[in-house]
Amino acid sequence: MDLTGKLLIAMPGMGDMRFEHSVIYMCSHNESGALGLIVNKPAADVRLSDLLQQLSIGPEGAGRDTPVHFGGPVEGARGFVLHTPGEPPREHSMVVGDEFAMTATLDVLEDIAAGRGPGRALMMLGYAGWGPGQLESEIAMNGWLTAEADPALVYDTPDAGKWSAALKSIGVDPLTLSASAGHA
Repeated sequence: MDLTGKLLIAMPGMGDMRFEHSVIYMCSHNESGALGLIVNKPAADVRLSDLLQQLSIGPEGAGRDTPVHFGGPVEGARGFVLHTPGEPPREHSMVVGDEFAMTATLDVLEDIAAGRGPGRALMMLGYAGWGPGQLESEIAMNGWLTAEADPALVYDTPDAGKWSAALKSIGVDPLTLSASAGHA
């Protein structure tokens, strides 16, 4: 199972409040573990302009209204940008398909502040990480559903609607989901 480039959709009742109603873009998934970024949980009272100011990246006012997302519970002070890949690709980016790349270096923030791109981007603090076999176990225990990563859903859908939109993309009505799992 390789979920790199896919979405994880949290099931109701998964037991970890940090992931309740989460949609996670999977940047990497292999035998060593998995790394993903929550794309639908804006951090409370944190804006991109605040981070740019703290990092002394100008111009002042850049990204003023852009929210910063809670990317996950691991390394909460570390920043990640999920974005469209550029041409040519950024030197320090992890390119994951045609529509997604992840960068954790300051140069992408400098480019965003200067209006040089990337075209579409989400800024996150922290990430979601799993050790070897951990994510597969959570999926087997009905903690997550998986879906194809639609760029319009990830970048353009309002955060409050991403979870239900992700479920609908795989033919699941959010109103029919139960917090308890059954096994035949």
